[in-house]
Amino acid sequence: MKPLRHFILVGLLFALAGCNSMNPVDWVTPEKSANPPAKLTEVKNAFTPQVLWRADIGGGAEEHLLKLTPAISDGRVYLANAKGVVVARNAANGKVIWSQDTHAPASGGPGVGDGLVLIGTRDAEILALSAETGEIKWRARVSSEVLSVPKADAGMVVVHTLDGKLVGLDSANGEKKWQYDYEVPVLSLRGSSSPVIVGPAAICGLANGKLVALELSSGRLYWETTVGVAKGRNELDRMIDIDADPLVIDQAVFVATYQGDLAAVSLKNGNVGWRRQLSSYAGLGGNYRQIYVTDDQDHVWSFDPSNASSMWKQTALQNRRLTAPVPFGDYVVAGDFEGYLHWIKFEDGSILARTKVGSSPITAKPKLVDDVLYVYGDGGDFAAIKLP
Repeated sequence: MKPLRHFILVGLLFALAGCNSMNPVDWVTPEKSANPPAKLTEVKNAFTPQVLWRADIGGGAEEHLLKLTPAISDGRVYLANAKGVVVARNAANGKVIWSQDTHAPASGGPGVGDGLVLIGTRDAEILALSAETGEIKWRARVSSEVLSVPKADAGMVVVHTLDGKLVGLDSANGEKKWQYDYEVPVLSLRGSSSPVIVGPAAICGLANGKLVALELSSGRLYWETTVGVAKGRNELDRMIDIDADPLVIDQAVFVATYQGDLAAVSLKNGNVGWRRQLSSYAGLGGNYRQIYVTDDQDHVWSFDPSNASSMWKQTALQNRRLTAPVPFGDYVVAGDFEGYLHWIKFEDGSILARTKVGSSPITAKPKLVDDVLYVYGDGGDFAAIKLP
């Protein structure tokens, strides 16, 4: 039986267009699920990760299934909570540089680029704050709630909205420059893949199982590739969302779908180099030596990026609602619903250490920058962690 997680009836969203916030159709705590989480066995830590600093922004993503994740740029960490408080901290020591209460219900972000900190809201707005001072530079209306991270580069902000639109906004003033529409299935996961900007292109996964590359300046379609193909007799079985963010390594885009495939796609033309059947909504991480994926049962896989051969599979964390895995030195790190970080050996998948970050679930993929891992819990607890 597939675990029922955060589903949303998109048709109902259209019918109730006046609503700014939708509750998931089905959301149960792990303990009450028909697929209970694996109990943790004792792990004698092979090493002790060093916590450089901690902070609490308050609220975090709360229980709204939002896409609030840390952004790190130019020696600063940018964080946002569900109430719309945005904070910039020194990445080295956690000292607050500025704090801005936008009074907007944040649902996606922050994204950083072009000197801006970008927040998407449940009220269908994009807020652009000065990365230097936190001053609100502009607001732009979009067509629906934003459950992805807006991205900016080369004078353009790219936003993926929940109702099936990719929008290009002028980063100077928020003026809409282009829009790409696609048809959202009747039933889909609650959430959206965030765009990835690579040179002149914006790459994004869609709720219909397709991956697209758009020209950043105009929204013109470079290529479109079908990654997941809908199968089954009912809408639940036919869900094939690309909810996780694409992973770009050199000239390849790695992407995973729910109830579909894991695939390696050419960045140049969208041709599929290889594909392997695997269902994932948490997403993937990796580097030139291995691709790591958390599947829909919370098994962590390692694959050879050149040919999709499986190198190992870790099943001891089943149904613990893991984040996407993040490579960190000789380890792979994933957070879970009880606020733990699990440190997995990249060579064979064995669990070598466990760290408690906070009391709230970790659903945002941890970020690794300059050998420091930044971890943000749903309750607003945050930690910067370094290997000893």
